[in-house]
Amino acid sequence: MDLTAPKVAKVERFDSPEIVDQHAADLANQIKNGKHFIAFTGAGVSTSAGIPDFRGPEGAWTLRAQGKQLNFKSSTTLQAIPSPTHMALVALQEEGLLKYLVSQNCDGLHRRSGISPGRISELHGNSNREYCKACGKDFIRDFRAVSTYEKSIRDHRTGRKCTRCGGALHDTIINFGEDLPEEAFNLAYDHAKKADLCLVLGSSLTVTPANTIPEAVGHRKKAKLAICNLQKTPLDDDASLRIFARTDDLMIRIMNKLDIPIPTFTLRRRLLVEVETLAKERYQLRVCGVDVDGTPVTFLRSVRLADSRRVVRSEPFIISIRDSLSHGMQLKLELEFMGHYGEPNLKIAHEYSAEAKRQSLYLLEYSPQSREWNTTKQEDLV
Repeated sequence: MDLTAPKVAKVERFDSPEIVDQHAADLANQIKNGKHFIAFTGAGVSTSAGIPDFRGPEGAWTLRAQGKQLNFKSSTTLQAIPSPTHMALVALQEEGLLKYLVSQNCDGLHRRSGISPGRISELHGNSNREYCKACGKDFIRDFRAVSTYEKSIRDHRTGRKCTRCGGALHDTIINFGEDLPEEAFNLAYDHAKKADLCLVLGSSLTVTPANTIPEAVGHRKKAKLAICNLQKTPLDDDASLRIFARTDDLMIRIMNKLDIPIPTFTLRRRLLVEVETLAKERYQLRVCGVDVDGTPVTFLRSVRLADSRRVVRSEPFIISIRDSLSHGMQLKLELEFMGHYGEPNLKIAHEYSAEAKRQSLYLLEYSPQSREWNTTKQEDLV
């Protein structure tokens, strides 16, 4: 990775609204009629969410080159609302138009916005994801899961242990001089070889080897590379379409041309609840978060069972019950969240099943705008 930038940032250009609209129409037509559309995103897709870029006039590395300090708290990424660009990509994926997303961003907003974990390569990592080197298990956290790097920039240990095998957990951030994750890069390259259109959004395309993904598309005769970035990039000559605009301005127009609404961001959490019978009048209640692919997700601060003084404040959230439970009896739980979006506590009523080790999956949807939860019981898992 290249972590440098000149003291004076490259000039930002802005195409007229009429030109951007024309390019949007061209892209909408290619997306609609193409067979394998992929997108490649950089820091520019998150600037409207309040996260600075790197090489813009106020970018992190531009300011560092000037000897200035960036006035930005890393915790801001946890409170950021995904931009219209993020949400447009989610809608395109759900419509089956976007086949794959390749991202250089570490802010976690693509996954939080709703992009499927099987449809994205996060080439430079995700500050909310850590993994176990010993067994390969991933964990998603609603906090920064990044090493302090106190001993070495190569020491990626986060200080937590794997709940599956007990191995040391490591962050997924790719620092200067480190190789990209092989599986993520290979998947990205495979989709680049299939793509008939690659749309670059908000990237300077100066970081190698990530920039070889859109470059591979630009070098193929039957494929088209489109680049939307305010500054010039090294791949401009390979692009069949070059747009100087903010990514939101382009994506809003593209979605209008496609007649596909850009969804409002909803925070979605998946909760597993399980009651295991240990002995007569002895039960164990277990509560945990899980992603769509089964990856464990940490998003709770505490869990409390109604009419109980005990509050469980750390994972695993396990509550022992010494009482008689009858089939169909409701267990009322109060959930406390991390609260990055001001989420209030949520109470759910879990219906006890006498069947051994039956898990219930709940979909929790939270609107940062109305600050209200909507809860749906999805299914029972045996």
